[in-house]
Amino acid sequence: MAIDIHTMRNIGISAHIDSGKTTLSERILFYCNKIHAIHEVHGKDAVGATMDSMDLERERGITIQSAATNVDWKDYNINLIDTPGHVDFTIEVERSLRVLDGAILVLCAVAGVQSQSITVDRQLKRYHVPRLAFINKCDRTGANPFKVKAQLAEKLGLNPVFLTIPIGLEDKLEGIVDLIDMKAVYFDGDNGEDLRYAEIPAHLVDDAAKYREELLESASMYDDELMEAVLEGTATNDQIVRAVRAGCVAEQLVPVFVGSAYKNKGVQVLLDGVTRYLPDPTEVVNIALDLDDAEKEVVLKADPAEKTVALGFKLEDGQYGQLTYVRIYQGDIKKGTELFNTRSHKKFKVGRLVRMHANAMEDISEGYNGDIVALFGVECASGDTFCHPDLNYAMTSMYVPEPVISLSIEPVDKKSSDQMGKALNRFTKEDPTFRVHIDPESNQTIIRGMGELHLEVYVERMKREYKCEVVTGMPQVAYREAITQRSDFNYTHKKQTGGSGQYGRVAGFMEPGEEKNYEFVDAVKGGAIPKEFIPSCDKGFRKSIEKGSLIGFPIVNTKMTVNDGASHAVDSSDIAFQLAAIGAFREAYEKAKPVILEPIMKVEVEGPTEFQGNFFASINQRRGLISSSSENGAFCKVEAEVPLSEMFGYSTVIRSLSQGKAEFTMEFLKYGKVPTNVSEQLRKDYLEKRRAEQK
Repeated sequence: MAIDIHTMRNIGISAHIDSGKTTLSERILFYCNKIHAIHEVHGKDAVGATMDSMDLERERGITIQSAATNVDWKDYNINLIDTPGHVDFTIEVERSLRVLDGAILVLCAVAGVQSQSITVDRQLKRYHVPRLAFINKCDRTGANPFKVKAQLAEKLGLNPVFLTIPIGLEDKLEGIVDLIDMKAVYFDGDNGEDLRYAEIPAHLVDDAAKYREELLESASMYDDELMEAVLEGTATNDQIVRAVRAGCVAEQLVPVFVGSAYKNKGVQVLLDGVTRYLPDPTEVVNIALDLDDAEKEVVLKADPAEKTVALGFKLEDGQYGQLTYVRIYQGDIKKGTELFNTRSHKKFKVGRLVRMHANAMEDISEGYNGDIVALFGVECASGDTFCHPDLNYAMTSMYVPEPVISLSIEPVDKKSSDQMGKALNRFTKEDPTFRVHIDPESNQTIIRGMGELHLEVYVERMKREYKCEVVTGMPQVAYREAITQRSDFNYTHKKQTGGSGQYGRVAGFMEPGEEKNYEFVDAVKGGAIPKEFIPSCDKGFRKSIEKGSLIGFPIVNTKMTVNDGASHAVDSSDIAFQLAAIGAFREAYEKAKPVILEPIMKVEVEGPTEFQGNFFASINQRRGLISSSSENGAFCKVEAEVPLSEMFGYSTVIRSLSQGKAEFTMEFLKYGKVPTNVSEQLRKDYLEKRRAEQK
């Protein structure tokens, strides 16, 4: 039986680490009758949450891979993706948001808007995903949802409006007030499954009236009919819901719900909010590029009668082969249908089609328009577009951040060597932020990723899933080199070896670039360098920036301009001009005062206020720059900018400084210039390493 597309919702749950995303997912599954018992992320319940299906996730109490499931709430069908909060697994959030139509932004009522909340909000805005906000943990000491709502406006630039407010806070949290129905809602029963509606408690009547007034004022901006009704004092609930929905779908309004997932309060009302205010697939504009028509933009129609267009947004290699998660944007997918992969230009037949529930799966015969399903045994890469064979469309790709940290990795024996190859092949296919390369000088295998935890998890997965014992080297920072001033070059490459030789002269200047890592400008006049050799100069410069001469890292932000040169009728060739460009680059680079750049991380430390001095001291010792600090009762938050090279092993340090009560998060912020003393040491270490290798 086909699902009515207007009753379908594709939503994600995203937030800062430890805001309660997975706990909320667990409650949603329970109230939608998908599971029959609630499991916790932390504590004595060792089973672990349903959506955290990996052993590693259950042991660490964090989400590593996004997990998809499908639930029914009342008459609505909801595809739900629970995403990781830890910044090291940010690609999981990126690719989930790429295919979702709406999201629930979960915030902690105590901590409020945190660093990763800002990152997630930026991702939601990048993919134009409307969102609801759920202020969770209203039962915790220090909870203040009103302050968090203010932060949504101040820190994220959103337009938040309460749809529910709490009845009591901290250990006195009893229920919520629904500002549309103007009723108190209590959650009775062992797991809060029985909703009891009552009159609003007397002490909250004024507050409820005040916040309803705010709601009407904000919502009426998106519906003229409601605006008139408000002025006449005749606003109906249906008019309010319609107006809030219009504002939310247009990304102009953020409906705010409150509650406590852990204490089973407020989740069902949030689910009603998902079905009422978040868009269905027909209300979202999805664009593909027509590869047969100069990549002209085509607006896809959420219509099952149209020819199929779908995006493979996530891969998983399991015991039964490769599983590809697919979002259907146009048409539908049936078993036995022939589809065309527009990247590899290969046709394939849909074999096994499944609907996912975390790591469990249910076989289905058809994937509907707007749906999220999974295909088995399809050879593809993350981000491939699958079309009807008559079409040649490509969906716009997702944003993939650059890795900032690397580790050398070595197998302990021959058996592990074979298994390591298989594991690395699979992980690079699954995760675009996980990269592998062989260092040409040391011949070591180097893995690169988004942080220590990111690489640690993959090394641990190799041991568990592939029985592959490996030894890892010290983490290495992805430094960069850059020039600081303009420098001229005029280099002649001349080589005579009997017969035709090599000749090419390249002249011009290099200067610091603005936006691009590398830019080439052809300013040659009068054919001083023949047109066919201009690309050769570009090739030579590109080879030169791959490895700098200070510490052997890539050179960035460089603009190369060639304005003169010379050639020889017989001896000039592609290789001659490539070598001339390499020589010219080396000549100018030394004169351009190159410097070393290092990744600077945005670090946020949270813990008891009594340890605030320790946090400051530990950041200062690591060449950190404290940007802000705030206190919220017994807890404090310190934000700083710290070089990545100084952050290794910081989790152990912060635990010992705070008796295990503090935690920190960090994410890449920018590249910054390395201080002279550190730069000299890096240079010395690099030269010693080179000498040792040459011996």
